Amino acid sequence: MADAVVIPGRTFGPGAPLLMYAGDVAEQRGATVHRHSWSQQSPRPDRPEIEGWVHGEVTPVIDTVGGRPLLIGKSLGTNAAALAAEGSLPAVWLTPVLTLPWVVDGLSRATAPFLLVGGTADGFWDGDAARRLSPYVLEVAGADHGMYVPGPLTESIAVLSRVVVAVETFLDEIGWPG
Repeated sequence: MADAVVIPGRTFGPGAPLLMYAGDVAEQRGATVHRHSWSQQSPRPDRPEIEGWVHGEVTPVIDTVGGRPLLIGKSLGTNAAALAAEGSLPAVWLTPVLTLPWVVDGLSRATAPFLLVGGTADGFWDGDAARRLSPYVLEVAGADHGMYVPGPLTESIAVLSRVVVAVETFLDEIGWPG
């Protein structure tokens, strides 16, 4: 049986739509989904110690699950990129913080495939870096850090649908679960 670990953002918990639906994609493929919640308030997310804090929170979950789970992380959760690299774990990174050098370094050391999802109106997104790091990228024009786009709310809901399709396509292409 396959497992997936959902790693939240700072303000977008594991039940937020992006994470919920990405986890649901894994669940529909027969995976057991482990939705992590932070045990305490995180330190400042722009400081290098945030990576160690995230590792301290997420490593016990990965160890409990065992095997090679799929990681699904949003924003703050993408500080687990080095854990994915060290464990050769496939991952879906939603609105990764590509402005933090340690996140980019973790992604650059990955040996397992990963999907990067972000928007051009997100100050933490770097589309050029994303495309250098992975062949699996969904970049949404005008989307902010929550993957909201200007205009009627239905346009942002349509973006959520595009994210779900990108996750499904990515998992199909890498043959997950194997």
